[in-house]
Amino acid sequence: MTQIKFGTSGWRGIVCDEFTLANVRVVTQAIADYLHDQKLAEKGVVVGYDARFMGKDFARETVRVLAGAGIKAFLCNRDTPTPVISHELIHRQAAGAINFTASHNPYDYNGIKFSPAWGGPALPETTGDIEKRANAMLGEIVFKDMPLDEAESMGLFEEIDPREEYFSTMRGLIDFKAIAQSGIRIAVNPLFGSGRGYLDRLLSEAGVDIVTMNDHTDPYFGGEPPEPAEAHIQDFINLIKSDADIRLGLATDGDADRFGIVDGDGSYIEPNYILALLFDYMIRSKGLKGNAARSVATSHLIDAVAEYHGVEVLETPVGFKFIGEYISENRILIGGEESAGLSIQGHVPEKDGILACLMVAEMVAVEKKSLQQLLDDLYARVGEIHTKRINIRLSPEVETRLPAKFANPPKQIGGHDVIQVIRVDGNKYLFDDGSWMLFRKSGTEPVVRLYSEAKTAGRMRELLDLGQRFILE
Repeated sequence: MTQIKFGTSGWRGIVCDEFTLANVRVVTQAIADYLHDQKLAEKGVVVGYDARFMGKDFARETVRVLAGAGIKAFLCNRDTPTPVISHELIHRQAAGAINFTASHNPYDYNGIKFSPAWGGPALPETTGDIEKRANAMLGEIVFKDMPLDEAESMGLFEEIDPREEYFSTMRGLIDFKAIAQSGIRIAVNPLFGSGRGYLDRLLSEAGVDIVTMNDHTDPYFGGEPPEPAEAHIQDFINLIKSDADIRLGLATDGDADRFGIVDGDGSYIEPNYILALLFDYMIRSKGLKGNAARSVATSHLIDAVAEYHGVEVLETPVGFKFIGEYISENRILIGGEESAGLSIQGHVPEKDGILACLMVAEMVAVEKKSLQQLLDDLYARVGEIHTKRINIRLSPEVETRLPAKFANPPKQIGGHDVIQVIRVDGNKYLFDDGSWMLFRKSGTEPVVRLYSEAKTAGRMRELLDLGQRFILE
């Protein structure tokens, strides 16, 4: 029987295989038991879901199990972005949130993401507790459920619309007037996901000229994973290239916690660069001051920005929960990761792709420059840094040899000395010329993720080649 295992952002599985109604009931009961033991159950739980197949059905089943456990559920009235659910959790001061989402994964996946009362993704000690409880109950009927009409009559079920509270927060964080007055035309692409009616509505209500695509539900996400990476948004890039009036393209993933940014000429801008540009903009143009946090796999361009402005960068393992903890403690101005997640001081301790897109729109409007021009300006001040990630698929033989390789890192690769090895998450080798490479083994498939970064594009590509040879030879 499949065991329940929470990853960096919840428990995910293929629908009708691992991810079944029976397993969802068990995990929900495990969360309910955890909340009862923590003496938090009386505060209720926010329940939401993204635009995936059967998301609403899974969410309503969770409400039935929570009601059977005597816990009130606040169920979102439509598919809802992950950051909006986090915002609603904090606004209501609920005990936690259960969110049915597989984020950017392909259409046949779904998942449960649990967020505790502080609003960020649950930390490992919490998910470990829930895992243990759930796996002990697999294959047994260990829950009571309650019909929804009965739950509603007993005050254990309430349907909610979290949009307006979230919109109010966005209007306080973003200068929509500046975006509208700039006259720029913006393309918006929610990738058939739960970001529909959020990013586009906020911009259009502010008087911004927008054009939208993929803004209806499609359980197959147009045949691509709902991930706003360059490889999956070619239709969006072609739209922007075909309309000379479009100055900026903004995309969100399936649950709108990640962002994808396209410049006015159709060039895709890597999330690493967006994070550094926004950090610089917040300090230089908005007059804010504070430190940043990034995951170990994220570009050191943000470190160069921090050094330029006299602030610091905190490094975390991969997983936004660690950055979210810093945001909830008010220790950073901005936090982000190379996989297109970020949030800022004073906002939710959760990735927010809607916020990221709006911040980029404001930056472009205020600076009156393209993103490439802004990046060139930044390079002129802090120096060039080029970064990229690739996946290396492993044979069984190569996978067997990996632990020994990582346990005994080389002192030199490609003629450059390894001056430091960082094992915060994976194996990160820092070289004597300021470049680095990072190896992270996937927990679910025979793949090593290889990241490389250098001061020139040529050196970056050289590191990718050297890294592949190091793994495969």
